[in-house]
Order: sequence, then structure tokens, then C-alpha cells
Amino acid sequence: MPTASELLVTLETAPTFPAKDGLPLPERLIAGAPTFKTWALDEAKDGKVLTGIWLATPGETRSIKGEVFEFCYILDGLVEITPDGGVPVTYRAGDSFLMKPGFTGVWKTVETVRKIYVVVN
Repeated sequence: MPTASELLVTLETAPTFPAKDGLPLPERLIAGAPTFKTWALDEAKDGKVLTGIWLATPGETRSIKGEVFEFCYILDGLVEITPDGGVPVTYRAGDSFLMKPGFTGVWKTVETVRKIYVVVN
């Protein structure tokens, strides 16, 4: 049985451990040369729920969620997300949103963005 401290997790918004560096998949890159950093903070034992901090530098990529549900809370920066067939929506520090399974669109990082994410696979 998990201990009480394992059941309540404080999310550090400025982790001090090294991030995992990343780049967009070449087939998803639309414009710019964005880079990514991910600080994984917690993962369910079955691997189906992931939580962490993600940072992206300016650029545009295709966002394809597939079967993934993602909650985002913007800590810093500015992004514009345009669902396929929809209109652009701008998010900045303090905003939160969901991308549900099946979402496809364009993620444009206007100003370097840092967010808290919770992903459910």
C-alpha cells in the first residue's frame, strides 16, 4: 500500500534536475527550429498517467493526440493552437486547456512556453 507521501505529490514548477532534451518529429515540423525540454515529475505505476513540466522554444508543429488526453497549464510564454478546421486560440501564463483524444491541429509557440502537463494514455 502506498504511503501518504506517495499519494500527495507537489509539482515543482522549476525542477532542479536535468531535463530530457527533444526535437519535433521531422514530419510534424511546420516552421522554425523549436526545441523541447521535458522534466518528468510523476508517472502512474501502470504508465498511463504522466505529469511534468515541458518547455518549447518558438516554432510551429502539427499536434496529433491520437488516443491521448492532455491537460495543460501555461506557466510562461505564449502559444497559439489552431484545431484543424477551426480558428486559432491563444493561451498565455495562467491559462489552462484540454486536448482530447482525436485532437489534431497546429501548435505555434509564439514566445518560449513552459507548461505543466498531465497526460492520460
